[in-house]
Amino acid sequence: GHLTEALRRCGALGDGRVTDVVVENSFATVLSHIFRLRLTYEGTVADAPRSLILKAGLLDRPSGPWRAGRQEVAFYAAVAAATPAGLVPRCFEAHWDQDTGAWHLLLEDLTDSHVVATRWPLPPKAEQCESIIRTRARFQAAWWDDPRLGVTVGTWEDSSATEQSRQRLAEQFVHFAADLGDRLSAERRALYGRLLDAAPRLAARYHSHRHMTIVQGDAHVWNCFLPRAGGHDDARLFDWDAWRLDVGSDDLAYMMAVHWYPDLRRRFERHLLDCHHDALLTHGVHSYDRRALQDDYRLSVLWQLTTPIWQHANNIPPVIWWNNLERIHLAVEDLGCRDLLAG
Repeated sequence: GHLTEALRRCGALGDGRVTDVVVENSFATVLSHIFRLRLTYEGTVADAPRSLILKAGLLDRPSGPWRAGRQEVAFYAAVAAATPAGLVPRCFEAHWDQDTGAWHLLLEDLTDSHVVATRWPLPPKAEQCESIIRTRARFQAAWWDDPRLGVTVGTWEDSSATEQSRQRLAEQFVHFAADLGDRLSAERRALYGRLLDAAPRLAARYHSHRHMTIVQGDAHVWNCFLPRAGGHDDARLFDWDAWRLDVGSDDLAYMMAVHWYPDLRRRFERHLLDCHHDALLTHGVHSYDRRALQDDYRLSVLWQLTTPIWQHANNIPPVIWWNNLERIHLAVEDLGCRDLLAG
């Protein structure tokens, strides 16, 4: 059967074969359907997985607003296989059909060994945040300025593509502002105008292609599995449908500045940035000092002002983007990010 062949191809199954599959549970997310599969074998199976996670596209929306699945399949095919073990779930099969947009992933089942820290929207405790941050740093360090970036792994946007993105953002902002009406202040409207005007200059950091890595994109704390037994070195980052090549601090700004209210962010932020930087250096990143991370983080926070706009444009529920809008504006004020618009 298909599962037998898939597990053999990736070296997870020898001469044995899968004889039965039971769906233990399943649930739908915004863009996918998740199934936990229990497998029964016959023959010699050694270390073959007793259960798997099947992640597949929704039947009524196979391609989704972001061509859902295509990016994540590419991640597991090109990136995960070349990433040090223990940072992302093991993938046994990744498939995307170019004609139909149908896709699926067969992933390691971490249900019994790992757990998401909290239920959305509650932030994790400081120690849990440290584990997430250090795991992210280890992943980023593994791909930091890697010569494969933009060659065989991911793509770089050129200046023309960056300008097209800016124009698309400007169009989305018009609809965003129109929908909000007087719920978006004149001051914040002006701030967005200044950001759009400064975007070509601010994009120079991206176009330097220096001190860059792979970022997850949707890097909130609920996309990380922490070990149930505790410990700091066995967390796994999952949900890679929005990965791209960019400045590593983008993921940190998304995790903290977009999702945390000021009291907790102010108490956790600096320490977690310190932890992240320490872990980058420990895992081989050179010539990137703590000030460079701080500068990148402030710029990333400024760029995250755009996150509620594209969330609104892609029909993400207001309970998500409305709260993100308020939190990111508060972070921009706290960190003096407006200064970056002055040139």
